[in-house]
Formats: sequence, structure tokens, C-alpha cells
Amino acid sequence: MKAKVQIPKGTRDFTPNIMFRRNYIFNIVKSNFERYAYSPIETPAMENLDTLTGKYGEEGDRLIFKILNSGDFLSKSNINENTTSKLLAKEISEKALRYDLTVPFARFVVNNKNKITFPFKRYQMQNVWRADRPQKGRFREFYQCDADVIGSKSLLNEIELIQLCDDIFTDLRVPNIKVLINNRKILAAMIEMMSASEFFDDFVIILDKIDKIGLQKVEEELIKIGVQKNKLNLLNKFLNITDIDKLTELLGDSKLGILGVQELRFIMKNIQNLNLKNSELKFDISLARGLDYYTGSILEVKSKDLNIGSIAGGGRYDDLTSVFGLNDISGVGISFGIDRIYLVMEELDLFPKNIDIFTKVMFVNFGEKESLYCLTLLKELRDNNISAELYPSSVKIKKQMAYADNKGVQFVIMIGEDEIESDTLTIKNMNTGEQNNLTLPQFIKKIS
Repeated sequence: MKAKVQIPKGTRDFTPNIMFRRNYIFNIVKSNFERYAYSPIETPAMENLDTLTGKYGEEGDRLIFKILNSGDFLSKSNINENTTSKLLAKEISEKALRYDLTVPFARFVVNNKNKITFPFKRYQMQNVWRADRPQKGRFREFYQCDADVIGSKSLLNEIELIQLCDDIFTDLRVPNIKVLINNRKILAAMIEMMSASEFFDDFVIILDKIDKIGLQKVEEELIKIGVQKNKLNLLNKFLNITDIDKLTELLGDSKLGILGVQELRFIMKNIQNLNLKNSELKFDISLARGLDYYTGSILEVKSKDLNIGSIAGGGRYDDLTSVFGLNDISGVGISFGIDRIYLVMEELDLFPKNIDIFTKVMFVNFGEKESLYCLTLLKELRDNNISAELYPSSVKIKKQMAYADNKGVQFVIMIGEDEIESDTLTIKNMNTGEQNNLTLPQFIKKIS
């Protein structure tokens, strides 16, 4: 007996019924991206390793899937007693699978700066890979749908992305959406006041885990990296603030922090005037977004009905293109996690009924003469955007009907000698069992 062939952990096969549901999400997300005037791009699945490393923080870098160089890579490497796995990885791997879509986008902008018009609004819907521990809602290969505006510092872009998010989840009929917002400038000011600026990158990564590990563990980890224990009271003061206006008092004369507060106020005030349909915008000082490249507004989107983590997130990045040689190009974006959105919609039973019924009509195959006659009718149905197929061989009717039943076909058409002579169709409604005789134009009108 052959062993079962396994797929790598953290990856999945998608059956047709799952893909119909995923495509339903993709289509709604894509239509909203285009309605907001974002243009599509794609980038390669792999990037040069040095393009990706150093952009996500130390923890993020560890999760990058590296690709071995082709050929006899070991013979070209310099291995000795001082060689570490990190040093060896640099020698035997020059490329990696993309970790997200934002860093490759920044590289794309630099490479194509003379071909695009700034501010540039792009959307991208592709796979990304992370060498993470698989768990519910977290995979090693997953799909992201990103929308970004680059080449503009205007906070109107943040407002638009929040509106876009609200429209997408409204169209998906996902209720009770919570959009959390914070600003990295406020976090930077807070960390500076705690005399911990040198630990900024590690600090925000640890703070970003507060929902998972709790405040006590966060404090323990901060002390481990070198934050002074007597400064943690200040962190508690910040974490207890829910009103933006009270932040100003706590920030004192921090120009950076006050600027962050002003940006938050502008966004929140103008969003209130727009009356979001389906989302609540809420300030959350503990929101950190652990990635290194964020510099301003940061967003995270959650479902109030399901504890599954963020289903979308993003923020402002001012310096990302500068690492590739293009300075003073600010961007802001949001990324939708299709896999988690799928889980939310599945748990809450939000997918439309019969979404996976793709074949609307099937012609029974009675033999060569009848099947060839059906080809013209089949074409006319398809020309009217009605999904239809002809069973490919004249096997027993019972087997053909079982096939139609298993696929969820709605109408089965039977054409024999009598139907050919009278130019009619014998049509069986597979849901009700009802059987009728109609001409093709009558049938098309009925089901359209």
C-alpha cells in the first residue's frame, strides 16, 4: 500500500467549493479596489534576499523562506569552524519567497519610478510566505490583498483606506467591524519618555503581543531587553488612556508625540463626519504593528463577533523606498487577509447560498447524433452567460443524472428524436423534480 502523499505543513489544497467562496471574496475586494481608482500590479514570488532582509525586524527576518542557490552551492561556500547557520544562509541563498507585498512594492516603485504617475495608487492580490508555526488562521502560505497610495503625505489617504475597508466588509456582509487606530509617532514619544528609544524595534514587537500574552508578560519581556523597571508605570499610564485629548497632557512637550496626536485627531474627526456604514473606528494606544517600516498612522481591523486576530491591517511608511535609493516618498496602505476573512465568513455563515453551484445546465448525452445537435444549443446558452455542459459520453442515464446531482446542477436537459423533430427541450428542475417542455428562447428567458 502506497503511503499518503502529504503537503507541507501550513499549506493547503483548495477544493472547488472552497475556491468558489474564495473567489467570491476576491471579486468583492477587487471591485472595491477598482472603484476607488487603484490600479493592479504583480511582482515576482521571489525577491533577492537582501531586498527583503532588514525590513521586518529581527523576528520577521527569521520567518523569511530562503531559496537555495542552484547548482553545487556548497562547493562555492566558505565553511569553517566559525561558520554559523546565519552566515551559511547568506552564502548558499541569494533569493527568498516574498514575506509580504509592501516591501516588494517599494522595490517596484523604485524600479519603475519613470513609468508610473505619483501619487501612485496600486492594488496587489498575491500569495506570500512565512516560516511561521501553523495554527488556526495562520498559515505558511497565504494570500494578501493590498491597496496602497505612495508619493503623498496627505492624511486624506488614511481616511480613504478606512472608507475602503468599511465598504469591503459591508459588501461581504461581515457585521460588527472594529477598526483600531494608533500612530507610531505617539509610540516613539512614549518609548523615548521611558528612556528606551534604543530598544524601539523590540519594544513595539513585544507590545504588539499584548492581546496574546497579557500586560504582565509584556512587562517581563520589556525588562529582559533592557527597559528600566521603574519606567513601566509610564507604560501603564499610556495604556489606560482611551481619550486622545488626554494624551496631550501625558506627552508634555514632545513635538513628535503631539504631531502624532494631531494626525490622529484629523483622521478620526473626518471619519466621524462620513458616517461609516458597518465599522467602528477606535483609538488603541496598545496597537503597535510590529513591522519596522511603519512611521505614522497604523490600523488594524477585527471582527467583534469572532476572536481570530486581525483580518486587515496597515499603516503609513515614510522611509521604505529610501532603502532602495529613492528618498522622500511617503506611502500608506492596508492589507486584507483573505484566509482569516474566509474563516470569519464561514463561522458566521455569511456566504451566499448555492455559491458553489457553477454548472446551471447539463445536457444528457443520448448518443452521437443527439450530442452533436446539442452543441449549437450549448453555445447559445453560453453566449447568454449561462453556465452549461454536455455529458461527454452516452453512458447509462442513471450515471449521468448522478453526476448532475453530485455537482448541484440546477437544470438537466434531455434531447432525443422527438425533441429534435419538434425543436423543443425536455427540462428537469433538479431541485423540485418538475419537468417541462420549452423552446430554447423560452428556457433562456425563464432562467435569466
